[in-house]
Amino acid sequence: MTKLRNAFILASAGALLCLPTSAAADTTVKAKLVAINDSGVSGTATVTAMDDGGVKVVIKAEGHVPGTFHAQHVHGTGHGGHFSCPTLKANDKDGDGVLTNEEGMGEYGAIFFPLTTKGSATPQDALAADRMPVADAQGRISYERTFPADVVPDGLVEHLSELHVVQHGIDYNDNKKYDLEALGPSTFAENAGKTGVPEEATNPAACGVVQGAGAADPARGGVETGGTPASGPDEPLAAAGAALLLLAAGVAFWRRPVRAATVAADDRPASR
Repeated sequence: MTKLRNAFILASAGALLCLPTSAAADTTVKAKLVAINDSGVSGTATVTAMDDGGVKVVIKAEGHVPGTFHAQHVHGTGHGGHFSCPTLKANDKDGDGVLTNEEGMGEYGAIFFPLTTKGSATPQDALAADRMPVADAQGRISYERTFPADVVPDGLVEHLSELHVVQHGIDYNDNKKYDLEALGPSTFAENAGKTGVPEEATNPAACGVVQGAGAADPARGGVETGGTPASGPDEPLAAAGAALLLLAAGVAFWRRPVRAATVAADDRPASR
């Protein structure tokens, strides 16, 4: 009996020690890319925070200028905040019928994480034309990259559901390329230290609101974002409490018969 009781207690303690302390599942959020500047672009973006600290980004889009690069970024900050996709009607401040990147940034936030095809991904790489995806002959972009943890900026994973995905590049004069004749040079690029960049290349073409953006309790997985439900802050404690109750119940269960046997022995009449 004693050996069996000890085995039960050890098994209960082992179950307690094996309890997970945090959710190990990856977290995925999705965004539907909608056209800006009447670009005709549409698509989807999926961002997955891996449990090893890396981030995987998959973008499928169509309607882009064929054969040209299209800068794309995650916009927002590492501190959270309320962001939304701009519209020509609401955000064209000078009323010229063109939504510039500067006008759009007032809604979708600053460039936080450039989605380059290789190499570094810092705000300084925002205009790295040679490392941005190029649309095929039909204007389609198929992008996939997994960024290792040491490339992912601080705050991105923590505020994953409060960020936006934006693609840039529009051919305003329909000559199948970006040129200075259409809108002149990009003031955004000039402010970043790059001259001679056409504004066509930097103006936003599509924006995707990550599901859960701006919510009081940002999504961290779950059915609505395509991920798996994440544990709440008290869930590990609750599970630990349950294991402790199980352990205590095991001890009480095995002590009770022993005590009853002792009482029964004390109540027996003395032998004559």
